[in-house]
Amino acid sequence: MANPTTPAPETTKRLSFPSAYTILFALIVIIAALTWVIPAGQYERVASEALGKELPVAGTYAPTEANPQGVFDVILAPIAGFYDPGSYTANAIDVALFVLMIGGFIGVVTATGAIDAGIKRAMTRLKGREKWMIPILMGLFAIGGTTEGMAEETLAFYVLLTPVMIAAGYDSMTAVAVILLGAGIGVLGSTVNAFSTVIASDAAGVPFTDGLMLRFVILGITFAATVAYVMRYAARVKADPSKSFVYDLKAANEAHFGTAEAVISDFTGLHKIVLLLFGATFAVMIWGVSLGGWWMAEMSGLFLFAGIGIGLIGRLGEKGMVEAFVGGARDLLGVALIIGLARGIVVIMDAGHMTDTILHWAEGTVAGLNRIVFINVMYWIEVVMAFFVPSTSGLAVLSMPILAPVGDFAGVERSLIVTAFQSATGVVNLVTPTSAVVMGGLAIARVPYERWLRFVWPVLLGLTVIIMAALSLGVLLQGTPT
Repeated sequence: MANPTTPAPETTKRLSFPSAYTILFALIVIIAALTWVIPAGQYERVASEALGKELPVAGTYAPTEANPQGVFDVILAPIAGFYDPGSYTANAIDVALFVLMIGGFIGVVTATGAIDAGIKRAMTRLKGREKWMIPILMGLFAIGGTTEGMAEETLAFYVLLTPVMIAAGYDSMTAVAVILLGAGIGVLGSTVNAFSTVIASDAAGVPFTDGLMLRFVILGITFAATVAYVMRYAARVKADPSKSFVYDLKAANEAHFGTAEAVISDFTGLHKIVLLLFGATFAVMIWGVSLGGWWMAEMSGLFLFAGIGIGLIGRLGEKGMVEAFVGGARDLLGVALIIGLARGIVVIMDAGHMTDTILHWAEGTVAGLNRIVFINVMYWIEVVMAFFVPSTSGLAVLSMPILAPVGDFAGVERSLIVTAFQSATGVVNLVTPTSAVVMGGLAIARVPYERWLRFVWPVLLGLTVIIMAALSLGVLLQGTPT
């Protein structure tokens, strides 16, 4: 029996970091407040048949009537993040629906037992060689990023790879790093990415092949450095799980995703068939996006159809299949809500007419600078702009027609400005809370946003040093302007 005179141990309360929902809603409020401070303005725009978009015209910026966002606008922003309540135009509703379809599909496949059995078989075969999954998978994601701007499509892989990494003795942070950094480095070092390099080059008025060698150099160096960082972290976690940035969530994440010890032992022929169809579904998705002109609607339909097919082949029965699909979609409902919140920030910025004003300020900032200073300031301008415009293609169309011609006066090739643009957006889109890909991926893998920031800040620092050095070298190799 405890001594009644013994004082009870003091309980210390730690301030917890707010959830992703609170962070995003706070950003909506902050941006709405800025619309009362930052003057409203717009550039004139002309239609571009080649790009299928309207391009701003340099030198045409003019103040417009202010449209400060009030309390009611803030309340409606999360809803408008999904669709425009006035015109019923879709915003992020297609991405959110895609995530729910992925959840339902994964729920059905999981109910067959094939994923658990396949993970155990893979871990048995890879015993002692698990670390090589990291560079191989990051390389595949980087190829997708540099060629077709792989972003929203990666959301489908978090549910798949997170349990694999946990079963291999790593953690959910490793899974996020493999996917988000792998594809992100590819986008940062885009070579033939139509949504970044190609559209930015077209908007700047130069062939996308100009500056290609420097982009290959940036891609190679940043990829090698990032893979080394992730492999070092993963090895440290495997040797001592307490070194994990999400160690306190270890038990909860293992219970949610499952571990190698928790999975069933038998790997049956039915499991093999289900996993074959599972892999074929992702292969069809990649083909559809790359070559078939697919986007969210087609991918959502694919996962719905594949989920039904696998449920029938897996002999779940009508009731079991429906319960598994709905349960899987329910697991990712929070992710879908986060995606709408993230898009709501952009809705507020656009409604407040502040984005063009920020671009106009940037246009005046770089005038008259030394060439090396110019290109590095241009990089940081694009970093700031990328936060306000998380869409790579959207920022390319917005900023390149304005900022690329400024390089002519500074004696800096337009292709180098395109490289600064794509590198800046690639770095920012690894962490920006306005990106549905970042916030959605973290939510699926159950990694708190502030933990991701703690993990990734050395990567951001290293990437920035590499990029600024490469851009400066690009200016020097360009020679003296005529």
